[in-house]
Amino acid sequence: MGKEKNPRRVAENEAMAKTRMLRTSPQKLNLVAQMIRGKSVDKALADLTFSKKRIAGDVKKCLQSAIANAENNHGLDVDELVIAEAWVGKNLVMKRGRPRARGRFGKIMKPFSELTIKVRQPEEQA
Repeated sequence: MGKEKNPRRVAENEAMAKTRMLRTSPQKLNLVAQMIRGKSVDKALADLTFSKKRIAGDVKKCLQSAIANAENNHGLDVDELVIAEAWVGKNLVMKRGRPRARGRFGKIMKPFSELTIKVRQPEEQA
């Protein structure tokens, strides 16, 4: 009598994770996301671990969440996973300001962004 099960948003051989409210601009976050697109997950984790970008730690956390989702929720093999997609979106912008000379006001924008990572287990070529 209950509700019907929601259809999956990703394919059978995919899993994803989303992180919202990352305190950085989407442009800076996209530089880190670009660094890991298309790589295997172990190579991407190594790259994020040794990256000098501040936000790389949060991206690594999101990637680890996607890997855990693939393993625990979808039963995929962790060693074969590759990052199929990693995309960045805008979130809210906090508007702050600072008084400037001659009665003016300098706007300070503090942007937030969100990150979605999709991992895929490629089909075996037979």
